[in-house]
Amino acid sequence: MTSDDTAVLRVAGRPVGRYVTRPELPARLSPRPYLHPVTTLAGTAVTELGPADHAHHLGVGVAVPDVEGHNFWGGRTFVRDQGPTELDNHGSQRHSAFQLRDPDGFVEELRWVAAGAELLRERRTVAATELTDTAWALDFTFSLTNVTQGRLSIGSPATNGRPGAAYGGFFWRARKEAEAPDVFTPGTEGEAGVHGRRADWLALVGGGWTLVFAGATERTRHDPWFVRTAEYPGVGSSLAYDERLPVAPGETAVRRIVTVVADGRLDREQAATLVRKAVSP
Repeated sequence: MTSDDTAVLRVAGRPVGRYVTRPELPARLSPRPYLHPVTTLAGTAVTELGPADHAHHLGVGVAVPDVEGHNFWGGRTFVRDQGPTELDNHGSQRHSAFQLRDPDGFVEELRWVAAGAELLRERRTVAATELTDTAWALDFTFSLTNVTQGRLSIGSPATNGRPGAAYGGFFWRARKEAEAPDVFTPGTEGEAGVHGRRADWLALVGGGWTLVFAGATERTRHDPWFVRTAEYPGVGSSLAYDERLPVAPGETAVRRIVTVVADGRLDREQAATLVRKAVSP
């Protein structure tokens, strides 16, 4: 770990991720803590920060386009019967404190603030674990508690009228290469086959690296995957796929994603083996 503003995750003594708690970003990008760069054990970067195609994509983190009408994703807001629209509705995730800081992980408290009011309080737990000499796992849990006196709900462009755009929640913007990455789950493959579907795990395979995302709780596995490969490489777990997610006052929504970060191009069997090792109790 380093300063109060950044933390460096290490696996077997090697740095594999840099976590920025207080990024200096314009309000339009919905400022929030993020992990970037994240690398394989051999040092290959597998994240992107503020790419030209989507400046609000910030490595690895939690981003939600609609919390009771407030944008914690960044960029334009999808408005029903109108489409993507520039609105002055952006919120920010504000780092409060680290409850725990170790070289291989941390526990962080955050406040989700919009229009001068705190809507959600988050506890984020992140841990890095060595799996093999060529693979490690990023264990990422976030718990969102409604701290208002009223009912909140989390939505997405899909719930607001844009089919297939159910992004929002855990999101990983992967590195963009000359060729689009391959993507597969235990039962299917290709962007059209895996996007919007539920699967215990999903693998994104680039030129010399593989990311395998796994829902580590039954509730997390219930959320469909949001997947892009052709337009840009990105994977998320959808909090609001076909309906809004309500969060009552004092109620907490919890999700846990474990991501295998591996050197080389893994096949289905290799991916499944590493997921079992990463997610096992």
